[in-house]
Amino acid sequence: MHTQSHILTFREKFGYSLGDLAANLVFQTLVTFIAYYYTDVYKLEASTAQWVIGTCGIIGGVIFAPVMGMIADRTRTRWGRYRPWILWTSVPFGVMVLLTFTTPDLSYNAKVTYAFVTYLALMLLYSANNLPYASLSGVLTGNMSERNSLSSYRFVAVMVAQFVVQVLLLPLVLVLGDGDQALGFERIMTVFAVAGVICFLITFFITRERVIEQNTTNNTIMEDLTDLLNNGPWRVMLLATILVFVHLSLRGGTLVYYFQYYVSQSDLTSFLNGIGFTGLIASIQSVWPNFKWPEEVHASAFGLFNGAGIIMMIIGISFSRRLADRFGKRNVFGCALFISTLFILVFVIIGREAVGMMFLSQILHGFFYGITIPLLWAMIADVADYSEWKNHRRATAIIFSAMILGLKLGLTIGGTLVVTFLAAYGYQAGLAEQSMESIYGIRMTMSVFASIPFFLACALLFFYRINKRVEVQIEQDLAARRVAQTVEEPLL
Repeated sequence: MHTQSHILTFREKFGYSLGDLAANLVFQTLVTFIAYYYTDVYKLEASTAQWVIGTCGIIGGVIFAPVMGMIADRTRTRWGRYRPWILWTSVPFGVMVLLTFTTPDLSYNAKVTYAFVTYLALMLLYSANNLPYASLSGVLTGNMSERNSLSSYRFVAVMVAQFVVQVLLLPLVLVLGDGDQALGFERIMTVFAVAGVICFLITFFITRERVIEQNTTNNTIMEDLTDLLNNGPWRVMLLATILVFVHLSLRGGTLVYYFQYYVSQSDLTSFLNGIGFTGLIASIQSVWPNFKWPEEVHASAFGLFNGAGIIMMIIGISFSRRLADRFGKRNVFGCALFISTLFILVFVIIGREAVGMMFLSQILHGFFYGITIPLLWAMIADVADYSEWKNHRRATAIIFSAMILGLKLGLTIGGTLVVTFLAAYGYQAGLAEQSMESIYGIRMTMSVFASIPFFLACALLFFYRINKRVEVQIEQDLAARRVAQTVEEPLL
């Protein structure tokens, strides 16, 4: 294996992180708005939206992800194994983003078919792009501390994308569409698609693969699958990833309904006035008469609420590397995730008028959850090293398929549960006010139901073997092997 514990430059870390910015402009939109888009904008029935989201997610993410992992591990080009997939999929991915969020003037049945085909194609391309991208982080360097640093960079980019989507997307949809949300979604997703293609291309040109296993070409698919299934840390991380993204999709997809139908609109107005937001918008409009901002108070509050959490997540991310280097990824991830979940669960007792308490809980949740964000991906890279350490064979992409498979399955389950719970509690799209039963379901979904996956993920970590001591041992042993192999290669 030709490698070294390479110290990554700022340029390469930044260039790599742009790939996550591109992917997350789309992913965060799916997490937060796909259920809302299909039910309230595209005008599918909740049960039909549930079928589209669930079926396409299973096929395009869960089934295809391991296949894509095996394909990527066996790719051989002068650019490496994983980088070329970022190049090859960038433009098709951007095109499908635009088509998925276009509302055609068709009959209902034709619209269902169009939604299914475009969403399935988007899920397939997401796997073909994001799995090699994620795997790339495991071969840029063999230095685990550098991987922690790289994860911090990329997840600052994730937070930027999340801020753009969760804070600005809904107001921009209303502004760019001049009240027509279908047109607004189409226009803003066009911007995301173009920006995404540019970011992917930068990632491709700036990064380099360095951890290259020379004898991986001799690995059979059965050997890869056997190594995978016998890898205990991989099984734990697969289940943990599923649970994390079930939560993100479940809570993220419910928040827009929570602010529109549960939170007191008069108290939201008073809160926005009290923090000076309303005055800020008025001041901007006084010097820029053409500046438009949606009049819907819930849209402004929804954006600010998400923005407050995201800012605190970025602050939390800044603590992540130092804490992980000192205490180990597993311990820091589990403790911070548990504390963050408590501030989600508390929403079950927050009254509709207690807007300040909602924002305070979101801020505290954001800080502690931010600490965990880089560690999930860094732990997957460690699992790939664990597999090589244990089996003397490396198959990075199929290991990372755990993340993509878990991400897609979690996104699918969470998005499906959103529309399932809405339907079960009697939600009806387009109504100015929902029934008390429906509002109760929205509250339970974004608090109690959304907390359960996080608590289960914390419990799973007791079965994760790679603690701080094992991290150090793996890094040292693999470095020694690579030095020995480099010395032997000229004799071969």
